[in-house]
Amino acid sequence: MSTLEHSDRLGYRFANPELLSEALTHRSALSARGASGRPRGAGSNERLEFIGDRVLGLVIAEWLAERFPDEQEGALGRRLGYLVAQPALAAIAEQIGLAAMISAAPGDAKAGVKMLATVLSDAMEAVIGAIYLDGGLAPAREFVRRAWAGTVDGQLSPPKDPKTALQEWALGRGLPLPAYRIVEMAGPSHAPSFTIEVTVVPKGGPVAASGTGSAKRAAEQEAARALLAVLSPS
Repeated sequence: MSTLEHSDRLGYRFANPELLSEALTHRSALSARGASGRPRGAGSNERLEFIGDRVLGLVIAEWLAERFPDEQEGALGRRLGYLVAQPALAAIAEQIGLAAMISAAPGDAKAGVKMLATVLSDAMEAVIGAIYLDGGLAPAREFVRRAWAGTVDGQLSPPKDPKTALQEWALGRGLPLPAYRIVEMAGPSHAPSFTIEVTVVPKGGPVAASGTGSAKRAAEQEAARALLAVLSPS
């Protein structure tokens, strides 16, 4: 699929198509192209992901304040946290067929790396960053509102953030509060990655899950979300 076809599918025509190519380049593709001697991640979508994350937060916050004028910070914050979290980004990326556009090393692509939630969500943020750098805030806002419309419309009431929900799950059963610990810190200083494990101790013994994010709080939320899925499967 060409860059032009990618642009058409995303609903935005790039003045600088190289930005879109960068946004869709997974780190693994660089080694496959012989990009040795370059800084780790250089040429991949990591820098655009960093920008897109901030643009997405701004656009969603602006949208929520407009859409829910009577809600206060706490409720708006819970909505925002849900809409910019990895599961939401990955689900929206799947809906628009982003996986097929991502460039990854052949071996990694064959192993299914392009369908991983982390890879999809990172690429989604990178695309938003690329649109912002190419055309400014207005087209980035238009893209986000179009892509997130169904998810926002389905949010009838402010969701409970995973950490709060997990804490209430434990307290409701007379258990100690969930315990969080950092498992790994990786990535460059401008785009760090934290992996955090959370554990609860019900009567049957400890149960744990982990999550990864660009900030400790984000990683804790992902870990809590993963553990809730284990403790209370739908």
